[in-house]
Amino acid sequence: MKQFQYVINDPIGIHARPAGLLVKAAKALDSAITVEKEGGKSASATKLMAVMGLGVKGGDTVIVSAEGGDEDASIAAMEQFFKDNL
Repeated sequence: MKQFQYVINDPIGIHARPAGLLVKAAKALDSAITVEKEGGKSASATKLMAVMGLGVKGGDTVIVSAEGGDEDASIAAMEQFFKDNL
């Protein structure tokens, strides 16, 4: 399993539009992607309502994990997605 931490720069956090883009990006990868809000709540990155249900706001830290498939490529793609969109 590979993972990284990311501090959300978007002042609104993970709202509908970036959450939808995240789900689309995660579904295109071979690995299972999980987003965990600091403090314990986590969700599969392929489930829109679960990701939005985390309630991630601007300034929050999330831990993104990739497991199975091509973990190195998947985690690199997710890191780039977060930098570009959140």
